[in-house]
Amino acid sequence: MGISFLGSPSVAFLCSQDQLSFSSLLNKTTTKVSNGKQKLKIVAAFALNNEASDELFSTQQQLKPKKSLNFSGSKPSTPVLDTINYPAHMTNLSVQELETLADELREEIVYSVSKTGGHLSSSLGVAELTVALHHVFNAPEDKIIWDVGHQTYPHKILTGRRSRMHTIRQTSGVAGFPKREESEYDAFGAGHSSTSISAALGMAVGRDLLGKENHVVAVIGDGAMTAGQAYEAMNNAGYLDSNLIIILNDNKQVSLPTATVDGPAPPVGALSKALTKLSSSRKFSQLREAAKSFTKQIGEKTHDIAAKVDSCIRGMAGGSGACLFEELGLYYIGPVDGHNVEDLVYILKRIKALPAPGPVLIHILTEKGKGYAPAEVAPDKMHGVVKFDPQSGKQLKTRANTLSYTQYFAESLIAEAERDNKIVAIHAAMGGGTGLNLFQKHFPDRCFDVGIAEQHAVTFAAGLAAEGLKPFCAIYSSFLQRGYDQVAHDVDLQKLPVRFALDRAGLVGADGPTHCGAFDTTFMACLPNMVVMAPSDEIELMNMVATAAAINDRPSCFRYPRGNGTGLSTLPPNNKGTPLEVGKGRILKEGSKVAFLGYGTIVQSCMKAAELLQTIGVSATVADARFCKPLDGELIRKLAQEHDVLITVEEGSIGGFSSHVSNFMSLNGLLDGNVKWRPMMLPDRYIDHGSQADQIDEAGLSSQHIAATALSLITGSMGRRHFTNLWMN
Repeated sequence: MGISFLGSPSVAFLCSQDQLSFSSLLNKTTTKVSNGKQKLKIVAAFALNNEASDELFSTQQQLKPKKSLNFSGSKPSTPVLDTINYPAHMTNLSVQELETLADELREEIVYSVSKTGGHLSSSLGVAELTVALHHVFNAPEDKIIWDVGHQTYPHKILTGRRSRMHTIRQTSGVAGFPKREESEYDAFGAGHSSTSISAALGMAVGRDLLGKENHVVAVIGDGAMTAGQAYEAMNNAGYLDSNLIIILNDNKQVSLPTATVDGPAPPVGALSKALTKLSSSRKFSQLREAAKSFTKQIGEKTHDIAAKVDSCIRGMAGGSGACLFEELGLYYIGPVDGHNVEDLVYILKRIKALPAPGPVLIHILTEKGKGYAPAEVAPDKMHGVVKFDPQSGKQLKTRANTLSYTQYFAESLIAEAERDNKIVAIHAAMGGGTGLNLFQKHFPDRCFDVGIAEQHAVTFAAGLAAEGLKPFCAIYSSFLQRGYDQVAHDVDLQKLPVRFALDRAGLVGADGPTHCGAFDTTFMACLPNMVVMAPSDEIELMNMVATAAAINDRPSCFRYPRGNGTGLSTLPPNNKGTPLEVGKGRILKEGSKVAFLGYGTIVQSCMKAAELLQTIGVSATVADARFCKPLDGELIRKLAQEHDVLITVEEGSIGGFSSHVSNFMSLNGLLDGNVKWRPMMLPDRYIDHGSQADQIDEAGLSSQHIAATALSLITGSMGRRHFTNLWMN
């Protein structure tokens, strides 16, 4: 049976299905359980249609005094926070001091992030929760696992990283997500959603096997609860029955750029509706509080009656969310005000003190962006921010001369959909991130947000394709990793024409390795039926959208990077691309000595490398492969046979485009002659967060690196060093 902590009014009720009056049952048992120190508080009847208590709760919330916080842009005064270097310094703080600390954290986060950019709204929403967790639990011995990690800025500040927050998401700076290598307080690395319960359960079982007694806490949002892995983990947790605390941070938001054009979008799905119904049902909270008070004091013999009472309450008050968690074997507590430090501390201490509670789920209600008006009004727009004015919340965005590749994709897909009513679009809680919020504005009935559920998104798209529709499944490259079995088994094996638009391909800058789209070419091009493409510029992207729309006999995909287009002056009319001949590349610049065969937007760096070589009299050809699968064999033969040096260049991992080219060349004897072939790709390691330019340089894929590689094959290492130094300067 679960417990509610949102108020404890006096309640009596009748459960008609069992013909059992709670009042009469109380009369029979009160004498047995009352000992002078305890007495049941159920003394009055509560009508199920009575909304007086709802109004009282609302009034109490409104009457709660609000402290005026400093968001002036000047460094805020933080006397309590200044005494905290690590969580151990919080142990003896009073509730009032903890409340002040939460306010000071908000001021500190707004001040810091306004100067660096980063994830704002989600961090502001968990200030009280973070304070309560680190006050009650003994991290790092007690493990606190944060799902996704967007909300960990207060956690980082309280765990020894405050002095480095000005470097967050920058080269060699603090990571934007939890990172085990960065701090012992980051119990588990994250960046993708819905992994926290699985990791926490593994840690809890590991603790038990090793005979340790530490606590394990997982913090997961209601958006992340839309993913199947969270349910798999809860189901397993209920079965294993290890001591584990799961905190469901319910803010009616997805901690991702999922907003529609018209504003923020709540998490999708039946669970989200159930949580909304549950959290808004004051009657459910009051009835369960009454049951809690009663069942604490009745004896063992009346346990079955108590279970019936609780079941009756759930049925009458519509607590479907609680019932779901409890059917999975979790002890449900909530809903709890996630901005009330005193309540949070009290509940966490009570749960911590229980000797063997098993898996417990605490359902807390929070507001994304809490305490900072611009973020409260627009939590979606203030989710991930660039530098901004703290007083107004206005972000200091520089105007780009071109649109992002994401926008070019969306506009092109809209153009295709206007001419073909079979085209539909699918995304996994990433309407804003993928640009499909624009598509949704035009075609609301043909755009599907499936929640943070990439596996389901892929197979859902396969089902649409099986019915003759033309699904475009837009998913970040790194997120599609989560749905790879579905890509292979449900789509490629059956040759279903699902079109995969892989955004954020290649290096992504500040989000770092968790979001780096390094592997998609490798894992998509190894599938027998998949057409694999990558555009070199925004016009080519539009053409590949049109190409994918025209491919109806097999699946296809195209990858494109984070960032803006090249600024081509002439775009296709109405952004409508022209289908390409599948498996055919093109030559952009004719040369004689060296040939660069680029795949994707790195072709632009190949063009710059050719210009650098031209300054020292080396003639270079630049070719745009367009396709990794099928390869343009005729183009590869021409480049290998007519040049002394052939260099393949891609912003992807080992095993991708260059591997397919080398396989083709070796099978066709093109490596047996005089041509010197070298592949250039991302190194076989993860590249940390920083600017995209810094990451490209670290990967050795800048135009200077490309030119220097060619030069080393012509003149040797001495010439390479000389001209590399010259170009770098």
